Amino acid sequence: QVRLVESGGGLVQPGGSLRLSCAASGIIFSPNTMGWYRQAPGKERELVAAVTSGGSTNYADSVKGRFTISRDNAKNTVYLQMNSLKLEDTAVYYCYFRSFLNPDLTHWGQGTQVTVSS
Repeated sequence: QVRLVESGGGLVQPGGSLRLSCAASGIIFSPNTMGWYRQAPGKERELVAAVTSGGSTNYADSVKGRFTISRDNAKNTVYLQMNSLKLEDTAVYYCYFRSFLNPDLTHWGQGTQVTVSS
């Protein structure tokens, strides 16, 4: 079992920045992927960014150039630096973990609210 604990959400004005963190604990198999999805009210959950334990990254087109995902494998922690935030970035952000050994099983964090408002 993998437990994910997120932190760093909050309220920010348009154009501002936030940094999300997600620490994984438990039975961690590599290689794996960690990343972030988000879900806005009335919308489906969508992938924001992901990074493999080998360092490969993937971003949604809507956040490219504004968000940066990184990870510390020694700490089993993934970070999402969000810059130039827009109103439409408002959502609950969910951290996830998925091992290459069992790609059908996704572990989820509890979610952290990000609100962009003036």
